Amino acid sequence: MKHHLFSDTSTGLNFVTIGGGNGLSTLLSGLKHFVDAEDTEPIWIENLSAIVAVTDDGGSSGRLRDELQMLPPGDIRNCMVALSEDSQLLSRLFRHRFRGDGDLGGHIFGNLFLAALTEITGDFAESVKLSSEILASKGHIYPATVADVRLAAELTDGTTVHGETKIGHVGHLIKRLYLEPADCKPMPETLAAIESANVITVGPGSLFTSLLPPILVDGVADALAASRATKIFVCNLMTQPGETDGFSARHHLEIVREYAPQIDFDYVIVNNHRISEHQAEKYADEGAEQIGVHGSVSPETIEGAEIVYGNLLDDGEMVRHNPGKLAQVMLLCALQEKSITNYELGITNA
Repeated sequence: MKHHLFSDTSTGLNFVTIGGGNGLSTLLSGLKHFVDAEDTEPIWIENLSAIVAVTDDGGSSGRLRDELQMLPPGDIRNCMVALSEDSQLLSRLFRHRFRGDGDLGGHIFGNLFLAALTEITGDFAESVKLSSEILASKGHIYPATVADVRLAAELTDGTTVHGETKIGHVGHLIKRLYLEPADCKPMPETLAAIESANVITVGPGSLFTSLLPPILVDGVADALAASRATKIFVCNLMTQPGETDGFSARHHLEIVREYAPQIDFDYVIVNNHRISEHQAEKYADEGAEQIGVHGSVSPETIEGAEIVYGNLLDDGEMVRHNPGKLAQVMLLCALQEKSITNYELGITNA
């Protein structure tokens, strides 16, 4: 269902992104260049918001969560850095990881900064807002919920697994994914951002541990369904060992629809450019394979959503989305230009 809400380029987009991990921060680093760019870009963003998963329980974030009873700051810190106008000292400082084997070893400065501000203000969401101002972030960052929420999964054998770290290794065995507590609520600002959005994106990111947790927060899926925004799902480039082994682009979206059947996506963005043989061998050794380029038939839709194909790969050894390419094709989807179907010609199997 195409809504055609935004056809006047004299007005900026209200853009809402949902997810977590490296995928969301990569996307934001591309979209930020279009924020308040009405004097230089034909398509621009007036308000950019990120709704970020807060179920992480590993690494520095997990340690701070357990020691200080605070929400995990890692994914939110990555988003703040991605949106920062200062790409030099401050953003490097927020990414700095302390060396050594002592209590400070392995912690990231940005996580500790958020922890300190949270203790000073008594409010994690307020600490995120203040930190974003310090970094001159070109967008708003909202925790998916400010409740102390944890991820849990019932497996096909009847056992239950608790915690994002463990769940990231048992994706193919998951019968039901859920949050504890199940009735955790989103921030009012989150629902307001969704309600006023012209564009809402989900992905890229880890399916079970980054994309689904924000959608499972009570009221978020219904708000997304009620929104008349153009809704875009961004497929991952690679499967994730233990979490999405053998998953196609179609299977990713089918899982999302299983948990939130009320959400109708308008577009699915799929990369159709092959990674290098060296990359394919390296990732195969880790149990990962590329998504979306294995067949000879190019479907036009997945679960009713129009597929937009393109070369979205970044340069470098790691297989990553190119932030600029991804942002551009999303904005074309937002305007629903006929040209998006010809973003790049290619044959692929989603």
